[in-house]
Order: sequence, then C-alpha cells, then structure tokens
Amino acid sequence: MSRGPRALLSVVVPVYDEEANIVPFYRALTSAASEWDVEIEILFVDDGSQDRSFEHIAELHRSDPRVKALRFSRNFGSHPALSAGLRHAHGDAAVLISVDLQDPPALIGTFIEHWRKGNHVVWGVRQTRDDPWLKKTLATSFYRFIRRIALPSYPPQGMDFGLLDRQVIHVFNGMEEANRLVPALLVWTGFRQAMIPYHRAARRAGVSKWPIAKRIKSAIDVAVSFSYVPIRLMSYLGIAASVLGFAYGAVLIFNRILFGVGGAGWPSVMVTVLFLGGLQLIMLGVLGEYLWRASEQVKRRPLYIVMDSLGMESKDLV
Repeated sequence: MSRGPRALLSVVVPVYDEEANIVPFYRALTSAASEWDVEIEILFVDDGSQDRSFEHIAELHRSDPRVKALRFSRNFGSHPALSAGLRHAHGDAAVLISVDLQDPPALIGTFIEHWRKGNHVVWGVRQTRDDPWLKKTLATSFYRFIRRIALPSYPPQGMDFGLLDRQVIHVFNGMEEANRLVPALLVWTGFRQAMIPYHRAARRAGVSKWPIAKRIKSAIDVAVSFSYVPIRLMSYLGIAASVLGFAYGAVLIFNRILFGVGGAGWPSVMVTVLFLGGLQLIMLGVLGEYLWRASEQVKRRPLYIVMDSLGMESKDLV
C-alpha cells in the first residue's frame, strides 16, 4: 500500500438535508487539498435528503470528476452512511468528515502527516467546541457513559472526524453489526491510533441531525455491543432483591414470634410486590434490548439501499 506523495485519499462525507453547506464545504476542502501531496476523491453519501442536497452534489460532479456520490432510498442514519462510504472508497486511506464545516478540512493535512509516520488511525479529538451549553452537556454525558461502561480509551469530548488506513478499512468492512457506532468500532479494532486535538466550530448553516433520541439509542447500542455491564447489573440487582426479601421475611418472623406483631400488612405487601414487579420489568426491558438487536442481526437486512450514484461503476455498487 502506497503512503507516498501520490497516494489516493478518499474523503467520505455523509449528507442529510445539507443543501446550504455542500458548496462551501467543497470549496474549503479543495482549497485545503491543494496543499497536500495526495490525490483525492470526494465521496458524498446522501442519506435520503429531502432538500436539494443531491442536486448540488450532481452539479459539483459535472464540473469536478473527483466528486462522487451515493444516494440512499431513504434516511438510514449517519453511521450506515459512513459505512457505505468506506465500502465504496478506493483510496489508500479514507477521511470521515461532516459536511457542516464544524470540523476543519485543513486539519486533514496533519492527519496525513501522522498517517505517513505509521499510524493506522488518526483522530481529530474535540478539545473545545462552540456548541450551545445544553448540547455540550448532553454530548459530554454521552461520551462519559461510553468511557465508563464500554470503551475507557474513548476521548471525553468525543470524535467522529479522522483518517483510516486501508488496512483498517478492510477490517471494518468485514464487520456485520446491524446497530453500529462507527468511531466505537474503530477504537475497538486497536491498531496504532493518534489523537490530534482541535477546536470544533459552530455549525455554519442548518440544524444538527443528531437529536437526544439518537444519542440515547447510540448509547444503548454501545452498552449492548461492547459491554456485559447491563447483564451483570441484572444479576446483582436480583441477588440484592433476594437478600432484602429474605432479610425482610426474617424481620417479620422475628417480630411475630417475640412481640406478636406483624399480622396485617397490606401496605408492606403492596410495596414489596410493586418493587419486585418494577425490578422485573426493568430486567425484561434490558433483555428486550439484547433480543431486539439479536433479532435485527439475524434478519440480515442491508444497512442501506443505494438508489442513485454518481461517478461509480456498476461493479462498485455490488
């Protein structure tokens, strides 16, 4: 694999209703790329946009053959979009970057330098960010949860902007998880990984497509995919409930024998029943999360469906 001056770098860019950002992002990227000693291909993945995003990409493709695109039949999510981009990337390495210009394309030059030094993965790690307070708080909580329950080496401020060597791409493309968080899977693979701190700017235009509901789902996906803690916690809760039940029963028997009290106890019975019922429902819910993901995995439905493409040969879409 070539890491020389004319290596090919694939830039994978997921897009969902980002018509206002397509052209500014392209200009910023190509301007920065003029300083790099690599050839580039720009692979936009339109994740079922309802606006004119794909039309803007098509216009860029007509003027610049380096611009290529995949268009999904509907919205499948940013992580399937990244997975599609990596599967169809031809480069010796690939960069994952958002189109909203919160992640600076100019930093890719630094990524390339660290890649040529022998690193298989180079991450841009958010040191500071211009997002609103609530979004920063939710994001920090999300990444703290990932570090605590599944991946201790995951950066506290998160990351989804980075460069991957072809060897890592090959390994990643062989993974078949139906529910996936791409950065978490890449951290799990190991390899030599470098971290480059940077400041994450405010979104240039549009709104975030990463609401709290998606963050919660991703947190659950990480917990189920990378950690046994939920299952182990269920065992601990069951043991604790049993110990408390036996202890409470012993207290009732002791009071009845020695003091003659404890005959009628509807309130205590109801509290106990409701407590144990709630505990069982929580456990069933955790098991349901595992079973649902196992069911999705067994169905083997495709992660995404490509409806249209630009600059791709038919054999590349198989």
